[in-house]
Amino acid sequence: MAYVIQDSCISCGACEAECPVSAITAGDDIYVIDADACIDCGACASVCPVDAPIPE
Repeated sequence: MAYVIQDSCISCGACEAECPVSAITAGDDIYVIDADACIDCGACASVCPVDAPIPE
């Protein structure tokens, strides 16, 4: 299962820098995770200050 980023995202970019497979990109309002590229490692969730990334 891939991770998804909830609306609580504050667009700080911490998750994008932490992703080992570059599956996270800046969206219009919040960051977005490419479900096909996500390896479900949880690195994004471990650095997010608002717990926005969650398992889908």
